[in-house]
Amino acid sequence: MDFSREFVKDVKRLIIKVGTAVVTRADGRLAVGRVGALCEQLKELNSQGYEVILVASGAVGVGIQRLRYRRLVNSSLDDLQKPQIELDGKACAAVGQSSLMALYDTLFSQLDATASQLLVTESDFKNPHFRMQLFETVGSLLDLRVIPIFNENDAISTRGHPNEDSSGIFCDNDSLATLLATELKADLLVLLSDVEGLYDAPPKLPHAKMIHTYVKEKHEGEITFGDKSKVGRGGMTAKVKAAIQAAEAGIPAVITSGYATDNIVKVLQGQRVGTLFHKDAHSWALVKEIGARELAVAARECSRQLQALSSKDRSKILMDIADALEANEKLIKAENEADIASAQEAGYDNSFLSRLTLKPEKISGLANSIRVLADMKEPIGHVLTRMELADGLVLEKKSCPLGVLLIVFESRPDALVQIASLSIRSGNGLLLKGGKEASKSNAILHKIITGAIPNTVGEKLIGLVTSREQIPDLLKLNDVIDLVIPRGSNKLVSQIKDSTKIPVLGHADGICHVYIDKSANMKMAKHIVLDAKTDYPAACNAMETLLVHKDFLSDGRLNKLVSELQRKGVTVHGGPRASALLNISQVNSFHHEYNSMACTVEIIEDVHSAIDHIHRHGSAHTDCIITEDPKIAEIFLHQVDSAAVFHNASTRFCDGARFGLGAEVGISTSRIHARGPVGVDGLLTSRWILKGNGHVVDGDEGVVYTHKNLATQA
Repeated sequence: MDFSREFVKDVKRLIIKVGTAVVTRADGRLAVGRVGALCEQLKELNSQGYEVILVASGAVGVGIQRLRYRRLVNSSLDDLQKPQIELDGKACAAVGQSSLMALYDTLFSQLDATASQLLVTESDFKNPHFRMQLFETVGSLLDLRVIPIFNENDAISTRGHPNEDSSGIFCDNDSLATLLATELKADLLVLLSDVEGLYDAPPKLPHAKMIHTYVKEKHEGEITFGDKSKVGRGGMTAKVKAAIQAAEAGIPAVITSGYATDNIVKVLQGQRVGTLFHKDAHSWALVKEIGARELAVAARECSRQLQALSSKDRSKILMDIADALEANEKLIKAENEADIASAQEAGYDNSFLSRLTLKPEKISGLANSIRVLADMKEPIGHVLTRMELADGLVLEKKSCPLGVLLIVFESRPDALVQIASLSIRSGNGLLLKGGKEASKSNAILHKIITGAIPNTVGEKLIGLVTSREQIPDLLKLNDVIDLVIPRGSNKLVSQIKDSTKIPVLGHADGICHVYIDKSANMKMAKHIVLDAKTDYPAACNAMETLLVHKDFLSDGRLNKLVSELQRKGVTVHGGPRASALLNISQVNSFHHEYNSMACTVEIIEDVHSAIDHIHRHGSAHTDCIITEDPKIAEIFLHQVDSAAVFHNASTRFCDGARFGLGAEVGISTSRIHARGPVGVDGLLTSRWILKGNGHVVDGDEGVVYTHKNLATQA
């Protein structure tokens, strides 16, 4: 929970105001899906004991749409040729209000909830007896778990037109919501809009930045509002004014999107959604919070300083990091043990704990991997191609860093070290967001690594993102961040791909296969299968599915192999064929990554059946064939479309360090840019360097192109 949202723990009564742009579509019709999602949230909160009050806009817009239709069906062709008189706004309000309330009543009835309608006018609030009665009536409704729905009674309002502003007690439903929040002693006001929150400029502008916490002294003169809402009287200006008034009255207010199906719930969970208005916000501003853009920009600036260093100086930084890790082994171990204890208390399984644990030998192994990286040939500025375009005009293609990387990874602290060292070797800036379960381990590792970076580069070269609420902001920074690499579940990878315009590199699943062909050496097969499954079952390159040629069933060799797996502690499940013949439990799906001491076995007709199975159920990660027949091996190696395909070798070899890359940021199953274990080369791109001597194009009249390939070393 974000510290600025901790007040939500004490919220019981809340006012929710939904804007016209949320409850209606662009054509004026009711947005039934969005209204339904809103009602579901309110019902859930009502069931949890919250006292929920709704202020609903949209009556005038709905009324206009309905009356326009009615006028159309009642008009003759001659009538339609005449200029159309503007509809009476008050009539529209009267018609639309009944339609709107009918929808709410129907939806709440379906959810086994009860709503009530309360129409008010500005003049009502001038009567102190009315205000007292209002408080009592709403209190009675809330005690009965009824959801009161308020709206200004525009049909009989003294306002000249429902969309006309005034400077009275309230002038629109936003200010009505604030008035009700103070009158009814609410603990929170939520204003639902058609955008995610308040931005410092119109949200459609490319550099518009969302404001998570509004500080009047800071933001009042910085914000540029866009056009006023085309429906209703409101717009963001009205919402901000209402939210400021509520906050000054001691009632926190949040402006957030009503298009999302769960934003109200997220607000009450303390998540950093929308824009918060709070009376104490000015004091929080004294605690400097580094925003997403600031983190990314700082990483880019530091990366340019890193690239300006000599190859020797960049290598020295890595050597210093390796030494610092080993020197602080006890401190790392203490913080890691605290994370492990918390994870055990939370009930995480052994597979998760294995990935979380940093044993002394692992720290030593990480330090040695960093030293291997430091001793590698300089990757930056390497001349890839060199060509003479014309006499004295030479074009070079050189390797260069991508820029700034954003890595979102699981609770696996060793990944932080590998990624950081690769980023430094490749000259990239880096932003890291690790799993919360490894927060202490990540924090101490980040501190040790950045402490070894010289001031000439700057410790902000590697930024550690500690709040998951910053991730959506970072994913919008396609002008500053150049590549996102998610390391985690299929769900995480899919969410990130759907949420950003930045290129995404990575894999979702590691469903690795081993296929034992009929000509396989059984002793070799047993050795490889046991290693692929039991060496480190939590790894993404561990075997998850074992495919066995049908001939191994008839002579009992398959039964012996399954028994050996079980003896080693592996839970063996079967496909439809294997489960029936081996008397083991049948899996629901072959597309399953266990990450534990378990695997699936299935009996296959031949190599072509194995290839087909891998393509249908695999994840294009790492797949292996065990065979003594070189022709069968070549068919498998050539036709299996995976990032890594092996012959007579364990899938566990698919690893950056084992491939001689020094380390890896992850294993990519993408087909663009990098595939398989991604080391330094996968974090580089190229640029063109042209060297001439006063050459000009001048319509190509005076240029004699030679296009002659030259040696890459001048």
